[in-house]
Amino acid sequence: MIRTRVVPRDFRPGRSKSCRGFLIGKGDEDMKVKMCGMKNIESAKAAEAAGAAFIGFIFFRKSHRYVEPETAAAISEAVTGCKTVGVFVDEDPETVNRIAETIHLDYVQLHGHEDADYARQIDRPVIKAYRYGDGFSAEAANAFPAEIILLDSFRKGMAGGTGEAFAWREAAEEAVKVKKPLLIAGGIAADNVREAFHVFHPYGFDISGSLEENREKSPAKIRAFMDAIRQIES
Repeated sequence: MIRTRVVPRDFRPGRSKSCRGFLIGKGDEDMKVKMCGMKNIESAKAAEAAGAAFIGFIFFRKSHRYVEPETAAAISEAVTGCKTVGVFVDEDPETVNRIAETIHLDYVQLHGHEDADYARQIDRPVIKAYRYGDGFSAEAANAFPAEIILLDSFRKGMAGGTGEAFAWREAAEEAVKVKKPLLIAGGIAADNVREAFHVFHPYGFDISGSLEENREKSPAKIRAFMDAIRQIES
């Protein structure tokens, strides 16, 4: 039987939201999908309808997926069936907490070089991103004050969101030692998510670039990815 990693404790600041997912194997925990880089209500609604558990907003101005907090707030208000995640890169903690409170974020994702002391200043549960090839270790991930760990690809000079896959099987040797729920990112798409699942058996996947056409989320690609998730068999 294929089993995914344990689900973190539920957290519902502000208004309550469900957290959906798909069962992979009879009796197993839900497979979670986080669709990141949402910039409009249409795309977020498509993710919600397709069954995504999380939607993510990028609050890093150097990213083409950056969204103004006011826009993210409107999207979050319109989409109640997904947990919301704000992605920040080495931002001032007070700014992070202010945005999280304004939007009623469920999670804050730290995608820079934030340390444990920084994370303890954040008022929401933390998702900590690591880049494989940039000093990732399971020991550090387990010790970090985060609810969920995210493993992404590494490209020098970029914070993430490259859409590039990394050495999965090599990375899995270290990732299997992570004791917290693990999201896998970096080049995940409908045509390789089955392979990624069987390599990592993760809590879920974080996906963005492969859902896009001309740098905008495609409802058709969103549906196709979730169809691929449903087709993963034990």
